[in-house]
Amino acid sequence: MVAKLEKIEAWHALGADSVLDRLDADIAGLSQRDAEERLARHGPNALPGTTATHPLLRFLAQFNSALIYFLLVAAVAAALLGHLVDALVIAVVVLVNAIVGFAQEGKAERALGAIRDMIAPHATVLRDGARRTVAVADLVPGDIVMLEAGDRVPADLRLLRARGLLIDEAPLTGESVPVEKQEEPVDDAAGIADQRSMAFSGTLVASGQASGIVAATGTQTQIGRISRLLQAVDTVTTPLLRQINRFERRFTWFVMAGSLLLFAFAVLAREFHWIDALIAVVALAVGIIPEGLPAVITITLAVGVQRMASRNAVIRRLPAVETLGATSVICSDKTGTLTRNEMMVRRVLLESDDILVGGSGYAPEGGLTSAGAGDDADAIAAASAIIRCGLLCNDAALRNEAGHWKVDGDPMEGALVALAMKAGLNADHLRAEWTRLDEIPFDAAYRFMATLHAGPADEHVIFLKGAPEEVMAIAGVDQRLWQPRIAQAAEQGERLLGFAMKRLRARKARIGFEDLGGGVEFLGLMGFIDPPREEARAAIAECRSAGIAVKMITGDHLGTALAIARQLQISEHPHGLTGKELEALCDDALADRVLDVDVFARTSPEHKLRIVRALQSHDLIVAMTGDGVNDAPSLKQADVGTAMGHKGTEAAKEAAEMVLLDDNFASIVAAVREGRTVYDNIRKVIAWTLPTNGGETVAVVLAILIGFTLPMTATQILWINLILAVTLGLVLAFEPGEPGTMARHPRPAGAALLSPFLVWRALLVSVLLAILGLGVFFHTLGQGRDIETARTMVVNMLVVAEICYVFNVRYLRMRSLTWRGAIGTPAVLGAIAVVLLAQLFYTYAPFMHAVFKSRPLTLGDGALIIALSIALFFCLEAEKLLMRRLGWFEELN
Repeated sequence: MVAKLEKIEAWHALGADSVLDRLDADIAGLSQRDAEERLARHGPNALPGTTATHPLLRFLAQFNSALIYFLLVAAVAAALLGHLVDALVIAVVVLVNAIVGFAQEGKAERALGAIRDMIAPHATVLRDGARRTVAVADLVPGDIVMLEAGDRVPADLRLLRARGLLIDEAPLTGESVPVEKQEEPVDDAAGIADQRSMAFSGTLVASGQASGIVAATGTQTQIGRISRLLQAVDTVTTPLLRQINRFERRFTWFVMAGSLLLFAFAVLAREFHWIDALIAVVALAVGIIPEGLPAVITITLAVGVQRMASRNAVIRRLPAVETLGATSVICSDKTGTLTRNEMMVRRVLLESDDILVGGSGYAPEGGLTSAGAGDDADAIAAASAIIRCGLLCNDAALRNEAGHWKVDGDPMEGALVALAMKAGLNADHLRAEWTRLDEIPFDAAYRFMATLHAGPADEHVIFLKGAPEEVMAIAGVDQRLWQPRIAQAAEQGERLLGFAMKRLRARKARIGFEDLGGGVEFLGLMGFIDPPREEARAAIAECRSAGIAVKMITGDHLGTALAIARQLQISEHPHGLTGKELEALCDDALADRVLDVDVFARTSPEHKLRIVRALQSHDLIVAMTGDGVNDAPSLKQADVGTAMGHKGTEAAKEAAEMVLLDDNFASIVAAVREGRTVYDNIRKVIAWTLPTNGGETVAVVLAILIGFTLPMTATQILWINLILAVTLGLVLAFEPGEPGTMARHPRPAGAALLSPFLVWRALLVSVLLAILGLGVFFHTLGQGRDIETARTMVVNMLVVAEICYVFNVRYLRMRSLTWRGAIGTPAVLGAIAVVLLAQLFYTYAPFMHAVFKSRPLTLGDGALIIALSIALFFCLEAEKLLMRRLGWFEELN
């Protein structure tokens, strides 16, 4: 039997007797002894847990970085040489980064745990011919399971009996409405969404009753396959992390090599004592290393997280903020993401007219208009019979919760109630007038529902609704006459229901199938859609203007998906591909076609993974939105997995980097805009930080190489780094987005964090700062003043120049010489106030003179420093303007 289980996968295509035979089971259920033997052989019906990494090892892993190693060595060296303040600052930054990274780990384990929680804890089975309640983990292949409305399916079942069975498979397949189930086998090649004879583990029984035989348990179920896919997906490193890692390695080797060369030159060429040379080199290395950069980047990302939270986007992993800014393609689920996940009647097809229905979702708002040239009032009057039929042959009800309309019952029946209210009918009043006496409930075997009513004029009427072909056959209507209109509705992505009625000559208290044998009047058809979100259409238009492609990946039918794609204007002429067509393509062929396809329909979890990977093979940054269990593997594979907050499953949320609280696709556009702002701010931080350290370094290196007195002591270098890092080094994290942020195309995935422009700007500003610092140094010495006063001038010159440089660097893509650029932000102005106050203490407080060897300056000294700093600002503004006019800015950036 084990061999049979491994070979037979298409249980949906086998008859009930064949399934029982192949599973060596009986319709009365297994014996308890047989069940225990099978449990020992197949294992429990549960998903395997993951081996958790020990917390200590996860914490230590945060220190595995070349820059961190160098910083730790520098901290130890600084401490040994007496630089305790700097050593403490470096150690704190390293520790904070390690704690942040440690807190972000463990996401994959939580995602798998969320999938495991979807399996119901108990199930009703037949054992030894009697009903028993057993733990879901004890289910085995061959068990007969009983299902009722509200149950969660405990394993993959081949249905043996189904009565009015509707199962909500949206978390697994993306279908927007519950799926009708049947016991008859279906085609062997049917996809998951079309396997009507199967009930899958983790899905929910919406209505009806059924019994089925367990065909697969644990990891062999569809959810189990998703779990295995999720475990096999490696977490994608974000572009920012890749760039920071490259920068760390290269910068660390550069500093180490430069320090060794400078040390050798000082000892051998300038005859420094090796201890004095070591002190100078360590001080210089500590000064040049941007030890606060990781912390500032973390703060910048955290600011982005707070801003996104105010726009209903919750970030679960900090680097995802920046990655959003690099997004070049968004793969979105359809149901509940691009659409409202609320059915509505869009079209009423009568024999003489088509009536279009306005509004959106379940809200009873919107008018009815004739699609032809006829009078709207006459058309609505003609439709009154079919609208009344839809309301009475109906078990659903609408309720208003805090201004939001919700349906109790089947979504399509809820849409019929909303249609009646749009037509001006009072649903409760009409149902009270037409008392229901009996009914034939819907069943997948005959695909219609019929109800018997006693009307206000003591008339007895049967109302009928169901699959168009079934209702037409009962009413004796030639389907060929309606075929063109049915085809047109299908092209618009509409699901059709047929409606009919029969007036009875005599009173009846019960009805049966024989009562539908003749005299049935066909009333017409209705077309249902899951309407697109209006805000999603605007969001997609903004994505297109920002150079971001949108791909719809759905479990729905291709025609329906293409119709929604056209309404949302995903592209001018959307092209689609089905899961079956996708399976026929190898990975290379899929990669060749994936850029030209806008809609992927009837997809499985494996298909979604392949699509995301195919897009990533083109070096695209992929954001994947979704809400179901079937989305979890692709959410994890994507560069930015985005789950829906309201309708999303816990498995999807745990696998994602971001959760949209309002389930609104438009929120992702705001998140992308914020992500681009965050990346711009990180580049501004780097563009400001590197010259700050670089100016000091150039000045000191020149002093060692040429052989003149150091313009700053090691302690003064530490002061500059300390006072600027905790003030001006942070304010750029709070900068708002520059104009035109969403007008430019996404940056390439492989774009360097240090673009040629930033390298050029760092070198230029470093040299200019060194010139200004050395200029005031020699100018002060030339006046015959002491070395301490000259060094105080240098420190103040560098600090004030950096203040002016902040105003220049606030706008990298436009000129800063504007009123908006001049007034700054509260964060900038507050930081400047703190820096100036600190510099006044540094320059004039006696206790600071004792610690840092500083000296008071004259009013003329201050005026000179301010004038030179303003000149630096105008010089850099002129450089920015020149580069733009020569067309070099975009090339270097």
